[in-house]
Amino acid sequence: MWLSQTVTVVFPAYNEEPNIETAVKDFQAVAYGGGPIVDEIVVVDNNSRDRTAELAATAGARVVTETRQGYGNALQRGLQEATGELVVLCEPDGTFVARDLIKLLAYAEDFEMVCGTRTTRELIWQEANMGWFLRWGNYAVAKLLELLYGTASLTDCGCTFRLIRRAAIGRISGDLHVGRSHFLPNMVIAAHMNGVSFMEIPVTYRGRVGESKITGSFQGMFKTGFAMIGVILGMWPAYRSRRASVR
Repeated sequence: MWLSQTVTVVFPAYNEEPNIETAVKDFQAVAYGGGPIVDEIVVVDNNSRDRTAELAATAGARVVTETRQGYGNALQRGLQEATGELVVLCEPDGTFVARDLIKLLAYAEDFEMVCGTRTTRELIWQEANMGWFLRWGNYAVAKLLELLYGTASLTDCGCTFRLIRRAAIGRISGDLHVGRSHFLPNMVIAAHMNGVSFMEIPVTYRGRVGESKITGSFQGMFKTGFAMIGVILGMWPAYRSRRASVR
């Protein structure tokens, strides 16, 4: 619990057997003010073919199954399932540091959504999959989104580690439509379109356990990057129309 508010952490999981148990326990161990912060961990098993679900449940997580394949589908299911007043999305692959949860929570009183960014060089571990191409690609796509929509400052279009108030989830859910790996810009645009206040803060980014299913190859990076640009451009007319109707 954080300042009398319940906290749910959501992990989208597809074949995450090597690290899922560690991820669950790491977040359970984060404490502040003498007690644990996380009240609930929801692991969304997205058709894993290994022991992901079993190990997550053994570690103390609530496991739900999302049969629609795709990172975005898993995250959306997690947002629906979360019962906490503050909902945190994160990868269970070891790339993020559990204690950075406190960074996100520190701004939760002033913003309805707090997004992490992995582009701060001092916080990128040497083992991390964040070479110059991926780092600057994330930055460029984020700046395109910021420029077109006039959002708060953005430097990373693909960082999963983020917090959103459960009250805000209901406001953006009607504009969440991306089921695959390019879901995150969709979420930011949906937040902006519906008046959800947000900001971005730097988080630590480490080497992952196993190989990335999304950016583990140049082909995957290009495919995801162009898909994100497609979402940004594709939602632009609806945003313009909605903004004009409000005036």
